[in-house]
Amino acid sequence: MRRRLAATLLGFGTLTLVVCLMAPLAGSTSIHLSKVFDRSIPFADNVDAQVFFVARLPRVVAAAIVGSGLALSGVVFQALLRNPLASPDTLGVSAGATLGAMLALTLHADFTLLGISVVPLTSFAGALGALAIVFALSLARRRGTSSTVLLLGGIAVAALLNAAGRFLQYLSDVTDTFRTVQWLMGSLDVGSSAPILASLVPLAIACIGFATLPRVLDLISLGEEAAEARGIDVMRAERIALVSASLSTGAAVSLGGPVLFVGIIVPHIVRRLVGSDHRLVLPASALFGASFLVVCDLVGRTIVAPVEMPVGIVTAILGGPFFLWLLFRRR
Repeated sequence: MRRRLAATLLGFGTLTLVVCLMAPLAGSTSIHLSKVFDRSIPFADNVDAQVFFVARLPRVVAAAIVGSGLALSGVVFQALLRNPLASPDTLGVSAGATLGAMLALTLHADFTLLGISVVPLTSFAGALGALAIVFALSLARRRGTSSTVLLLGGIAVAALLNAAGRFLQYLSDVTDTFRTVQWLMGSLDVGSSAPILASLVPLAIACIGFATLPRVLDLISLGEEAAEARGIDVMRAERIALVSASLSTGAAVSLGGPVLFVGIIVPHIVRRLVGSDHRLVLPASALFGASFLVVCDLVGRTIVAPVEMPVGIVTAILGGPFFLWLLFRRR
């Protein structure tokens, strides 16, 4: 296992590193590394350095964080519910985080708390609110409700939360509606390091929870009875998993908006490459999710340049057919 873990980290880590190093160099405006790091040119006059450090590098870092957070959440939800279609999107957690952020945007809540913008805070609150509903459904599942019913309940919760978001758009003026629609398409143009630093705090807390889950998820994937027979407190494990996955989703959505299908696509690709052991799947999904979304954002920035396509549209174009393939494959 140590050799497999080292090989997994080396392979996926190298891929992520190469992608993250190459992505800032590509775009509608050509730049040269020699000029980017040329200290003889003042930064105010160095266009290449400005494009690299202000426009592209924060965007690549944001894409890596969002991709990792959504991929980790997808792994946990799929293992917990033993359903390949489970993800932050289908369980309503992304919709809750989106609704929370939309409230802040619509109400023009521009204040900060402890140096953190209110948008990520309301996004976390929305994710946790959706989590409360999903967890209530999980309690019902323990009384005999199947994971399929829980998944369908999550889809219903997502539909209700999305309807509430549309109602907010209906009540908003044209400017607020346009701003919200842009955000709903998924945008990684963060513009500074402040949103990135704000999202790292809940993501770090979520990763602490994820670190306790590999063995638990392996056993729960075999069934709750098998996990309990091996001394696992299933209820406690579900709470840790749901809270961690929701924090991770809230951090991702607050930073990049509702980027769909990453939580479905990445875990399935990773499992085909490394197997089903979550000691490998979790770190591999975090790394591959980062590189996957960086590449998707790069495609969005270059395919119709100089116009930029929102990254949420790119992932939806890829994820829709993939979701249908999963449905028919499962059938």
